Amino acid sequence: MKIAAIVGSLRKDSFNMRLARYMQEQFKHKLDIEILKIHELPFYNQDIELDPPESVKIFKHKVSMADAVLWITPEYNYSIPGVTKNAIDWLSRVDKVMKGKPSWILGSSMGFLGSVRAQLHLREILFSPSIASPFYPGNEVYIGTAHEKFNEHGELIHEPTKQYLKTVTDHFIEWMESGSWRFSTSSRV
Repeated sequence: MKIAAIVGSLRKDSFNMRLARYMQEQFKHKLDIEILKIHELPFYNQDIELDPPESVKIFKHKVSMADAVLWITPEYNYSIPGVTKNAIDWLSRVDKVMKGKPSWILGSSMGFLGSVRAQLHLREILFSPSIASPFYPGNEVYIGTAHEKFNEHGELIHEPTKQYLKTVTDHFIEWMESGSWRFSTSSRV
């Protein structure tokens, strides 16, 4: 199963990028996860949406070819980062490559709540008519105190978190393979 991963952090030592790499490596026998480069996207501009830069074309093509999108988000000021919103704005215009495509959200932060507020906002945005992305209900991943769960080499070392990620990954794969996501109320337009 091909998964396009969109990580909403540009920081070199981002816990969310570490999480994306962990998912990519740990589940490579089940999922083909490609981490997309959103730092290369220019700010969305309607004046150029019909003939966007090559970075936008490549980004949208990779999302369109994926079976689902894995959003991995930090929390900035109780919401998603601007780079994530910018990526969504590009995906929601012209060919609307996200429309009806399943999404899965993970997130981590150094705080106790592990990006809960950001994920709530992200869900609202992904439910918008130009995206209309279905979600597997009850499969949330909020990794709080991330600085205690990754070691100095960027490796996830917290066993309960690793086990939980395995569980939700298995649930997501089962949901995708069942095809029931096609009937999700979030994909209505």
